[in-house]
Amino acid sequence: PMKIITVNGSDAVAEIDGVQREASLMLLDEEIGVGDYIIVHAGFAISKLDEEEALETLEMMREIFSEEDMA
Repeated sequence: PMKIITVNGSDAVAEIDGVQREASLMLLDEEIGVGDYIIVHAGFAISKLDEEEALETLEMMREIFSEEDMA
């Protein structure tokens, strides 16, 4: 999940842990705004997540990756 930090028409910039990516919003049929969380694949936002779901997913991913770093 990435958090939208800017929207310009059908394009957005999303960020996670200081990494920013441009994403097209053309595939989504719902309104997307700054502060929303999206899943980005190949430069396209493919789904919108509610904040609670996004934060839970990020927490799980961080746990998994930190465990891999220790192995």
